Amino acid sequence: MSLIDTFGRRINYLRLSVTDRCNLRCSYCMPAVGVEKLSHTEVLSYADLLRISAEAVAAGIEKIRVTGGEPLVRKGILQFLSRLAALPGLKELVLTTNGVLLKEMAQGLRDAGVQRLNISLDSLQPETFARVTRGGDLGLVLEGIDAAERAGFPAHKINVVVMRGVNDSEIFDFVKLSIERPYAVRFIEYMPTCGDADWRALCVPGSEIMERIAGRFSIEESQSSERSGPSKNFRVHGALGSLGIITPMTGHFCDSCNRLRVTAAGMAKGCLFSGDGVDLKPVLAAGDDALLRRELQRIVEGKPGRHQLTEEGVENAPFAMSRVGG
Repeated sequence: MSLIDTFGRRINYLRLSVTDRCNLRCSYCMPAVGVEKLSHTEVLSYADLLRISAEAVAAGIEKIRVTGGEPLVRKGILQFLSRLAALPGLKELVLTTNGVLLKEMAQGLRDAGVQRLNISLDSLQPETFARVTRGGDLGLVLEGIDAAERAGFPAHKINVVVMRGVNDSEIFDFVKLSIERPYAVRFIEYMPTCGDADWRALCVPGSEIMERIAGRFSIEESQSSERSGPSKNFRVHGALGSLGIITPMTGHFCDSCNRLRVTAAGMAKGCLFSGDGVDLKPVLAAGDDALLRRELQRIVEGKPGRHQLTEEGVENAPFAMSRVGG
């Protein structure tokens, strides 16, 4: 079975947030004061998250990425992931993490059936890392990455949000990391999710990142899989790993968008930047799984053709990524 939207896009990828809580306060994810936490009654139970996932897979979803907030801070996450991995028809279960808890949880994640990790790592300099994350310990994350390798995970995806004047001087350091280690390093354009007025000053266009890299290294194209995300992939000739650039601001990838999102509070969204969403809680309360599947199909049918984030005269309400699912 397939989920096809009105623009002919095959929707086979669900980003499932299990919590809005996080043990970091990254500057591009939330305001310095943090965000108001959801109450425990507002957050979907694991049983409801599993019901949504099962019906999504039955409708045509093949890949689920578990996100947060930071998914590893939620109690019972390993047992939930094990049940998720066992869903008939699910081809790929991956997880995005900031890596802080990976040292102690990497083997458990692997044993639960998680197939691959995406790790947020915005600086290789301890001081810059602490500034971006508002107090994070780079050493803990690096130890977590090593622990995940020992647990047998395949090459990690390393996500780097590039910010001018903050960490863009480290682009070459991350390129060298991809040369020496088999990581897929992905540079992501800064997005104005927190409503900061000067976001354009922080955004380094993907074309500029590519020009910088191509000016120093010999690069070649790299193939993407059908269920992969929006990254434009390439590699340095002879490198163990690969590179990618994600351009939500300067070169939106809406034409090939293949995903749905469900927040920890049960709001389903066809687009990250869509101001509205569909509350799945009433459907879950009705106890009708067939109705739940139809509702997911209806959300796919209403998925917009593209976001309007960069269009003149269009105002977008700020939001914290931790509340939506990064």
